[in-house]
Amino acid sequence: MIRDLLAATAIAAFCAAPAFAQDRVSIGTGGTGGVFYAVGAGMADLLTKKLDGVTANAEVTGASIENVRRVSAGEMTIGFSSASTLFAGKNAEPPFRETQNVAAIAVLYPAVLQVAATKASGAKSVEDLANLKISIGPPGSNSSVLSTRILQAHGAFNMDNISFLSYGEATGAIKNGNLEGSMILAGTPASAFIELTTTTDVSILPVDPAKVEGMLKEFPFYQLVEVPAGLYTGTDEAVAAVGDPAILFTSADADPEMIYKVTKALFDNLEELGQVHPAAKKIKLDTAPNTPIALHEGAKRYYDEK
Repeated sequence: MIRDLLAATAIAAFCAAPAFAQDRVSIGTGGTGGVFYAVGAGMADLLTKKLDGVTANAEVTGASIENVRRVSAGEMTIGFSSASTLFAGKNAEPPFRETQNVAAIAVLYPAVLQVAATKASGAKSVEDLANLKISIGPPGSNSSVLSTRILQAHGAFNMDNISFLSYGEATGAIKNGNLEGSMILAGTPASAFIELTTTTDVSILPVDPAKVEGMLKEFPFYQLVEVPAGLYTGTDEAVAAVGDPAILFTSADADPEMIYKVTKALFDNLEELGQVHPAAKKIKLDTAPNTPIALHEGAKRYYDEK
């Protein structure tokens, strides 16, 4: 009798198990010190809280390029990427050799190419960087690629004076007198420039909208944006800049119902999501569908409803 009762209990538990199964949503972000990870971790908490039967987690990754490859391969559900990298993946452009199996969910917030130069250098705009010793970000980074394009658009690209340093290294080099300027691609405010502007006499330099017009047409995933007035010490007026927006994306063949539920949970709770990081406050429903590649059908369904 006891044996039969135990067997019946085990069978009942086995049959009931699927009712408690959790759908797992993995989110590819970046390094733990970056904005991708901070916002992605906040998204994971929100999705786990708002979606019944879903457990979401943020994964530490090498950021955009790795995320595109792994989401395309089905190793992660969704990921963060710069617009330029996602566009390159979808169109089999370097550093990708094959078309990646990806579709967009939303434009998130602008990553902005921010330019600083010491006041002692006399630089007033990007044009003045031609003869200054500057860093444009780590080699092969989105920062170095966009910086090169902006310098070329202004006739200011001078390879002899360019270094490829991390943002923290560049800030230290300016403070030590070894560099005169730095270009970084990051969400605003960027910690490296908060440190730089509060410890060193520098200016945030504007791009010339007329000079980057051709570049924006050639690379439509970039956007003309502003570094707001007062964002950094000594910046009393808004400064024209170019942004490479952060995009949330998934695989092109991801379950439409799941992606619909993810999109709805995020955008129906933007105020709560905005509490996780200043960059998350910049995520807006009206700009979310303006992605550099086609929207996933699940995300498009949500926007069409709204």
